[in-house]
Amino acid sequence: MRGRSVGRRILLFLAVMGPGIITGNVDNDAGGLTTYSVAGARYGLDLLWVLIPVTLLLALVQETSARMGAVTGKGLATLVREKFGLRTSVLALSLLFAGNFAVTISNFAGVAAASEILGLSRYVSVPAVAFVVWLLVSRGSYRAIERVFLALSLVYVTYIVSGLLAHPAWAEVLQALVVPRLRPDPGFLTIMIATIGTTITPWMPFYQQALVSDKGLTTAQLRYARLDTYLGALMTDTVSFFIIVSCAVQLYPRGIAVETAAQAAAALGPVAGGYATLLFAVGLLNASAMGASVVPLSTAHAVAEAFGWESTVGRRFSQAPVFIGLYTVLLALGAAAVLAPGLDLVRTMLLAQTINGILLPLILVLMLKLASDRRLMGRYANGRLANAVSWAAASLLMALTVALLISSIFFP
Repeated sequence: MRGRSVGRRILLFLAVMGPGIITGNVDNDAGGLTTYSVAGARYGLDLLWVLIPVTLLLALVQETSARMGAVTGKGLATLVREKFGLRTSVLALSLLFAGNFAVTISNFAGVAAASEILGLSRYVSVPAVAFVVWLLVSRGSYRAIERVFLALSLVYVTYIVSGLLAHPAWAEVLQALVVPRLRPDPGFLTIMIATIGTTITPWMPFYQQALVSDKGLTTAQLRYARLDTYLGALMTDTVSFFIIVSCAVQLYPRGIAVETAAQAAAALGPVAGGYATLLFAVGLLNASAMGASVVPLSTAHAVAEAFGWESTVGRRFSQAPVFIGLYTVLLALGAAAVLAPGLDLVRTMLLAQTINGILLPLILVLMLKLASDRRLMGRYANGRLANAVSWAAASLLMALTVALLISSIFFP
């Protein structure tokens, strides 16, 4: 009987699994991989400890969005419009659109850079990725899309393998993970804040809550949805951990500075052999392709649902013209921007980082107000302790994003 009960719980979790794991893994997109690569190459293991509070903060934010989706059956954009009105919705969505568009461009740039390392022209890879993900979202069902994204999430193991093959001194790694290290260096502070900012982004709660709503999860599956969320956060920062370790062991001692994940992949070849470049390049291509598909999808979801238009994945263009149309436009423009000459990827990422730094505090405040509203959330609303912890975490995140915004302006 006990074995049957355990088996039943596992099956229930497998049925619920998806929104948290997919959202968490997609967070390791081209911008995230660049930040972790730069952190390891410039500062060795000194920033590893940041991953522990980041993982806890990420789990807290994403659990809130999953819980709101399960309780209300609605996406975050819909709740913001209903609770705070059209003006607030338009402001938030305008910033989300601009920031996500810049992130989409940077992800297609990641596709281009990774494919060229692997010997494939960007003029082939970028249109191909754009078409394939468009076809998947515009023609596929929710279940098919979820399965594809879950399968692609497994490719992130390339970074774990690369980190293990670097043969780090694990005692030193463990110490760096649990003992905070600081440097009196503005660049160190900027990368530290960026590590947090690139992990917790405004599009994530919109997307995860939309997935929970699309999948039809309710409070009956909430504990499994929470487990899915916590696993997603843990998987995300496990990958981040191994990227930092790999670059810290192989690039930092040699003084090899990098500005992008693609540069890190190329730099690893002469140092650690071609396998390291291959693993990093395959990981970057996969992460960038997932980011290029999911980030515009989260934008289309948010805009369509906020104004009451059909926003469910699996609908045809005739059923959801705004949703599919907006997704198509974002993909096409993001891919075209990368194929046009003169793209400055670093500036594009900086722009996305700046916009997200402005938007994230607003989204956190709106989320916490919604999560503590007992008329909306009933017994699943934040209690006093949960509110205290959540507001403290949100205040920390807001302070850090403001600091990142200032450092991006004065120390670009």
